[in-house]
Formats: sequence, structure tokens, C-alpha cells
Amino acid sequence: MTDIPDYPVGTPIPLPACGTWPESVHVFDAKTVAALRAAEAAGRPLLMRGEPGTGKSQTARAAAAWAKRLFLSVVIDGRTEAQDLLWRYDAVARLSDAQLQAHGARDAYHYLSPGPLWWAYHWEGAHKQWEPRKQGEVPEAPPDWQEQQGTVLLMDEIDKADPDLPNAFLELLANRAFTVPYLGQKVVSGARAPLVVITTNEERELPNAFLRRCMVLTLSLPADLKPWLVRMATIHLERQEALKPRIFPELLGKAADLLIAERTELEREQVYAPGLAEYLDLAHALARLGKTEKQQENLLQEVAGFALRKSAPDKLR
Repeated sequence: MTDIPDYPVGTPIPLPACGTWPESVHVFDAKTVAALRAAEAAGRPLLMRGEPGTGKSQTARAAAAWAKRLFLSVVIDGRTEAQDLLWRYDAVARLSDAQLQAHGARDAYHYLSPGPLWWAYHWEGAHKQWEPRKQGEVPEAPPDWQEQQGTVLLMDEIDKADPDLPNAFLELLANRAFTVPYLGQKVVSGARAPLVVITTNEERELPNAFLRRCMVLTLSLPADLKPWLVRMATIHLERQEALKPRIFPELLGKAADLLIAERTELEREQVYAPGLAEYLDLAHALARLGKTEKQQENLLQEVAGFALRKSAPDKLR
């Protein structure tokens, strides 16, 4: 049995830039750590529910960073099909080669590119398939990473998928293997199956059969929101040396008060309410625009209007 990581609670974990993901920092709470460990122990995906800005997507990235695992991610939309998670076949490129090149198109397998599950299941085989055409990007692996250390796969916004996709995806995970067309071979997961984290913003109800096969964690903002927001902003701002002298706890508290008031009003109107992501945007903007606490305070109301108020005015009437 492989070891299950024991993630730290309350300790900021630096997250280096990775692919299109910017540099960041993450703090695990005890409930999230317990859910991650339970999902891996049960061999099930962890479905994370909650409003935007509660750290669902970043949880997967932080889990990979702490355990020094390969991090893979895919954002789901209404056009995503189960096959896209395995491979992509570039029929247009093959047709173009057939028309433009004197020798015609190459064999069909040449136009296959590995999808996220292929990389997660069998890194070496996926890299071998990717190498000739270099179609798409190779996932960025941690320094000195070895395939046996495992992977973390994030499937973001599963609620945007066609209703058939969630169940098809779980079947792929349960089989831990799939056959690649044109190659005539199977891709089989190694001894360590990927830790799979799936997020939903609850825009569409998920099938019961899908929910039965997942561990489920619901994230929510803490009841005592103000000190938590100030702490999160401080952790993020302290990562940048130039901004450290511009951290003013009292000013961050005033910004938190504005967010809480805005959330209260917008939740009553049943429209989108700002969360942690908007608060961090506000904190960063103030720290970059104002050198002193007084300068930041003078900017607070104006910048808050841009950072916190996302709903159209006609929706508030």
C-alpha cells in the first residue's frame, strides 16, 4: 500500500508558477486534509462543492505541490467529451498533410495526442506519443519527479459538462486502463492511481450515480469571515517583498468590512456575491497603488467598486 500524504494544517504552502497557473500560496484546513486523505484511501475522486473563491481548484494544485506529485488539470465545458480526457485525434492535420504533401498523410497514430488521463496513467508512454509532433504542452513536472511518485488530476467545473460525461469519466477511472485506437495497445495505470479532485460550482445537478462514486467535500467561507480574510490577504501580500511594507491590517479590515456588507446585500438579492478571490484582488490593487495607509484608504471605495461589485445594476433592482 502506498503512503498517503499527511498535508499540513494552517501552514502556507508556496505554489510556484506552473503552466498557465500563476505563482500563489495555499493554506489547508483540517477538514480539507481529512477529505483528501479519505478520498485517496478509498480510491475515489474527491468532489469539491462550494461557491467560487473558496479554493476548490487550488486545493488540487496544493496537494500536488506538497506531495511533490505531477499536477494535471483540465477545465470542463459543454463540448468536452470523455474521449478528450484520453486522447485527441487531429483529423484536420491529417487531411491537410494528405492534400499538401507529396508523400501524403502519415499513419493515423501520428495524429494522436495524449490527454490528461493518458499523462496521469502512463507518463512515459504519453511522452513517447507526444514527442514526434509535440502537439500540445507537456505537463510541467516537479524537479526530480519520478512516475512512481504519482499524479494529481484536477477536473475543474464538472457541472458545465454534458450530463453523460461525469458517469463516463468515473467508468474510465474505475477501469484504470483504456485502449488507444490506431495504436492497438492499452494504457494501464501504474501501481499508484492518480488522486482525482473534481470541482463544481453547482450550476447543474450532477447524476446520483456519479455522486455515489465520489467522496464529497463542501467548502464554505468561515462564519468569522473578517479575520480570515485579513489573514489570507496578509499571507498573499507577504510573498512579494515590494508589497510587505504596504500591508496595513486596519486597512485590510476595512476592505473586509466592505466585502461582507456587499455579500450581505447581494445574497439578499440572490445574485452573485464576491468572495475570497475578489477580496484578494482588492488587497493587491490597493497595495500596488498606494504606498501609505492613507493613500490606500483614499483609494479603497473606488477600487472596491471595481473589485467587489460584479452584478449588473439592473439585477439589483
